[in-house]
Amino acid sequence: MGSVGVVTFDLWDCLFHDDSDEPKRAAAGLPPKPVARRALLHEALSRECPIDRASVDLAFDVADAAFRKVWHDQYFTWTVRERLEVLLSGLGRSLPEPALAEVVDAMERMELEYRPDPAPHAVEALAALSARYPLAIVSDAIFTPGRNLRVLLRDAGMLEYFSGFVFSDEAGCSKPHRVVFDRVAEQFGVPVTSIAHVGDRPHNDLGGPHAVGARGVLLTVIKQRPLDGHTPDAVCDDYRKLPEIIDALDRSPWPAP
Repeated sequence: MGSVGVVTFDLWDCLFHDDSDEPKRAAAGLPPKPVARRALLHEALSRECPIDRASVDLAFDVADAAFRKVWHDQYFTWTVRERLEVLLSGLGRSLPEPALAEVVDAMERMELEYRPDPAPHAVEALAALSARYPLAIVSDAIFTPGRNLRVLLRDAGMLEYFSGFVFSDEAGCSKPHRVVFDRVAEQFGVPVTSIAHVGDRPHNDLGGPHAVGARGVLLTVIKQRPLDGHTPDAVCDDYRKLPEIIDALDRSPWPAP
């Protein structure tokens, strides 16, 4: 038996090219997603009581900065509703539940309206790998929750290759917290050290698996990010190479001596 028990994948800038939907939105005459989110909230608040757009934009910027701090340092991703509740509290405003739910839903569905592009050759790699290894998604949910990320995966022809899912909005924490990798190990009944994780962010996708004794494959197909002191167990710059890379890891003794 090899040393790889399950292969896990990040989603954004790994399986999908994040923000590749923006040119499609622009072609349809729509603003970028960050602008559209602010407009949605401003319109909803203005229907209840007038408020200037600059105040909404500033509150959104502050809430986004707080989200990034909590995400990066505390390994937790606020849901869209939690973000908006923090933002509204800062503004000293509120929305009736139906109006708040409508804004939340619109923000959570935004990436279903104009879909991001799958990474080149990702589907072929998943098909090849799934014949030899169990596959799972370990992904942070930033604005799009796990239930809608499953729709993206399904419609891109990827969902069928995965038999496990750990989305941060459902798990209660995000990479690199060890809980997300422990959840994978529990789902598949394998040691956490047998996970080979594929992702593009060294802080999350190398630091996370390495902290639990698993392996991290740095994917540079879409983005090349600074390593910031992390050392990948392998680097993949083309999805067509990934099955061979995982097979090589599987043949390697692990944990490392």
